[in-house]
Amino acid sequence: MRITRATLSDLPAVLALMRQMQQDDPWSQAFDEAIVRITLSELLPNARFGVVHLVWEEARPVAYLVICFDYSLEYRGKGAWIDELFVERTHRGKGIGTQLLELAEIAAAEQGAKFLHLEVSHGNRAIALYRRYGLVDHERYLMTKRIGE
Repeated sequence: MRITRATLSDLPAVLALMRQMQQDDPWSQAFDEAIVRITLSELLPNARFGVVHLVWEEARPVAYLVICFDYSLEYRGKGAWIDELFVERTHRGKGIGTQLLELAEIAAAEQGAKFLHLEVSHGNRAIALYRRYGLVDHERYLMTKRIGE
């Protein structure tokens, strides 16, 4: 297995894995592939917004990680979010998720982030992995309002 930073040429591979993730743990917002293609096209070449990594088994991608950045006074400046972390079912339990969490922490620190965040659906089996890795539950919960459109 090897892990690479994704580029625009990897967009189809990332999208293919994202489709699989939607079957396991769909977003709260509708997955519109045309819009996701556009946003990935903006993200992949711009490390200021975030970074994407792919895990390859030979020539086939089997997992991916998306880290996006924000800025917060409460969290002392630049922050990093694990926006997406997905491992194909056939490759789970092999340590890939842990490797991607380690990579997320390293990549976030390299980009100057002070904290690493993620959100996960209630009941997701990966919560145990995230807790073992040292991520902690919040007293607060995420609330969202769609703006524009």
